[in-house]
Amino acid sequence: MSVILILILASLAVALAFLAGFIWAVKAGQFEDTTTPAMRILGEDEKVRTAAPGNVRAPGGGEQRAGDHAG
Repeated sequence: MSVILILILASLAVALAFLAGFIWAVKAGQFEDTTTPAMRILGEDEKVRTAAPGNVRAPGGGEQRAGDHAG
């Protein structure tokens, strides 16, 4: 019977720790802007993409990322 009491108290302690962590995250502003990170990739500037390291000119004049193989 004492084992059940210990497990109940341990599970309550873990639940309270997660609740405290969630409250801390809300107060710290972790959930303020949920749209911008998902939309950032859609508005990526073309110049930034082509100037990124690892981009090379393909023989046909088009761009190809290093490691990508056409065909």
